[in-house]
Amino acid sequence: MPKIKTNSGSKKRFTLTGTGKIKRKHAYKSHILTKKTKKQKRNLTHFAIMDACDAKKVKALLGM
Repeated sequence: MPKIKTNSGSKKRFTLTGTGKIKRKHAYKSHILTKKTKKQKRNLTHFAIMDACDAKKVKALLGM
């Protein structure tokens, strides 16, 4: 049986933590930043932990 390929897009966007949770970046931080407040931009900088229901789908894309 052939090996399952890892989805290249998800490989670039998500990382696993030591406990097996999935880390992701926030959206809306790439452009049109002039109208966003400093506080909003600062809070978008931090990583977030993905919800368990979505984590299942992402783990499948990562081949886990």
